[in-house]
Amino acid sequence: MKTNFRIVGLPLAQFEPLFSLDDNELAQKGARRLMVDAKPGFPCRISLQDADIGERVILVPFMHHDVESPYRASGPVFVRETAKEVELTPGEIPDVVAGRVMSVRAYNDQGLMVNAAVTPGKELESQIEKFFGDAKISYLHLHNAGAGCYSCRVERA
Repeated sequence: MKTNFRIVGLPLAQFEPLFSLDDNELAQKGARRLMVDAKPGFPCRISLQDADIGERVILVPFMHHDVESPYRASGPVFVRETAKEVELTPGEIPDVVAGRVMSVRAYNDQGLMVNAAVTPGKELESQIEKFFGDAKISYLHLHNAGAGCYSCRVERA
């Protein structure tokens, strides 16, 4: 039996205030505005799409696992200045994930990691199904395996 899942990007509202800041103001927040010079290479965490060459993105520190556990974590994420929130259908895996090797981290309801795997994006669906077959796993985080950057969250649907 398949377990339904939904991949979720980050909320636009959390990053919109950054788009009007100048480079000095961004730097004070530990962020940088960059011009995209390669595709793939700048995966937006809001739209769950790779930014296009010539597009502007902001690289910003982000608390992606804001929990009261030893697994509380933050790291850099790219957000496109033209990003629109995406709402994927249950079971849909966006190209930005499917085209990369992913680190899949499985957490329980206390924010503790209880399992993990490194999986080619094309095999991600079966890994998600396997982890969600375990009732103690509440949600998953996907990270780009090479750079280690947070990509998105996977929830039960």
